[in-house]
Amino acid sequence: MSAAGRTVQALRRPHNWIQLAKFGAVGATGFAINLAVYKALLGIGAHSAAAVSFIVAAASNYWWNRHWTFSGQKGSFALQGMRFYAVSVAAFVVNQIWLAVFLDWLGWGKVVSQAMAIILVTPLNFLGNKLWSFRK
Repeated sequence: MSAAGRTVQALRRPHNWIQLAKFGAVGATGFAINLAVYKALLGIGAHSAAAVSFIVAAASNYWWNRHWTFSGQKGSFALQGMRFYAVSVAAFVVNQIWLAVFLDWLGWGKVVSQAMAIILVTPLNFLGNKLWSFRK
């Protein structure tokens, strides 16, 4: 079956939409944690604050995604954790690129730039975690 056919089938499964909603709820919490930590640490510089806030939010997101979003897909805690953080690091790299675009090139505000960067990397993060970190 083609990738387009598999995509259509996946979009028709209610379970995938429920997982996406749960991932979104966890992500919204992580988003709030990320921005709160980021704002609290802006004195160390925007990119350094983003790195620390990423680590704190990713730890929270891993726990919630493992125990709630993808609870039926529990595997090795260490293997899933390593995969989750690999996906998270990839998303963080993309986040940093967007942060540079918004903050350094376009001159947007620091919090707005980070918020937009997080929103833009969310689809990459979900797909990486669903299809690799927590796959059955």
